[in-house]
Amino acid sequence: MALSPRRINPIMDGRAVTFLRRLLDAPGPSGYEVAPARVWRDEASSFADEVTHDVVGNSFARVKPRDGIPDAPKVLLAGHIDEIGFVITHIDKDGFLWFSPLGGWDDQVVVGQRLRIAGRDGDVIGVIGKKAAHLLKEEDRRKPTRLDDMWIDIGATGYDDAVRRIEVGDPAVIDSRFVELTGDVCVARSMDNRVGAFVALEAARLVAAERCPADVYAVATAQEEITFGGAYTASFSVAPAVAIAIDVTHATDYPGADKKRNHEVKLGGGPVLGRGATVNDGVFLGLREAARTLGIETSVQATGKSSGTDADAMIHTGSGTATGVVSIPNRYMHSPNELVSLSDLENAAKIIAAFVRTVTLESDFRPGTAEAPGRHSQSSS
Repeated sequence: MALSPRRINPIMDGRAVTFLRRLLDAPGPSGYEVAPARVWRDEASSFADEVTHDVVGNSFARVKPRDGIPDAPKVLLAGHIDEIGFVITHIDKDGFLWFSPLGGWDDQVVVGQRLRIAGRDGDVIGVIGKKAAHLLKEEDRRKPTRLDDMWIDIGATGYDDAVRRIEVGDPAVIDSRFVELTGDVCVARSMDNRVGAFVALEAARLVAAERCPADVYAVATAQEEITFGGAYTASFSVAPAVAIAIDVTHATDYPGADKKRNHEVKLGGGPVLGRGATVNDGVFLGLREAARTLGIETSVQATGKSSGTDADAMIHTGSGTATGVVSIPNRYMHSPNELVSLSDLENAAKIIAAFVRTVTLESDFRPGTAEAPGRHSQSSS
């Protein structure tokens, strides 16, 4: 019996879903973001006024302000495009590959996974190997297997066979692909944080369709998972008045979730607005007001000394930046199968674009001022 064709997602149009699929499937761990960055820039070229990239690996898409607006305030929309992965550190005499992580892994989800390695002449498939449970001593079976005790098997007959295809320093990612589980919920290995780069560009696309007083830069930042290097250099070069980090956050709608720490965050329940020490209160309130005006549900997540996003870097750059954080609920973060809702992506882009349209030269985001967009008095908030 023939399978019925997949229904085009009713929430996002076919163009957006196709772009998202290409972006998520392109392998690009931290420091090796070339493939997804190229996909992102190709899409940006369909509407942006300027598209470029820098030596660190950041990609930029600029949407200029309305004609006749001098000294327009700059707004930076940043989503990091790198994913967690691995790098080959050694090839032994038998042709087995040894590796180190790029970014933070739960060692146990790596066991037995299939990998895609960017080899000299193209991708090479390998599998993560470890000693079989049957061969372990009883006390060792109860212990978690560490990455140091795993290797990669590419089926090589020996060292010479392996080095014809692989070199030390080659990057690798889990070999899993974008899948629509339902009309709204999708799974991929790289939701963290290709979806942030996706939302940044989609928000810029919305702004391009209705120009505003701000000079807008969507940026797919590099190396967030290891150094924040992309966010530092991008915000330094743009020198924005406002910078919004778009990232994923932990959903709390699964068994055993820590709602006391991460609050009520539901897949499909709307984007999450960050609030905390590294988030500018005027930007937070402006984003919240934009969501209310659009009738889009959001939740709020509070953070302490850091948000764990590019905002933590951007706030320190140059003379300082008014930062905001918009996050996408994500189940099973830093695993081969991360789940997000397409409606959350679309609504995040709409909220960000609506907020950006309120930013003018008169906007004042200094703490304690009343001129920031969307700011309410105490009695009305």
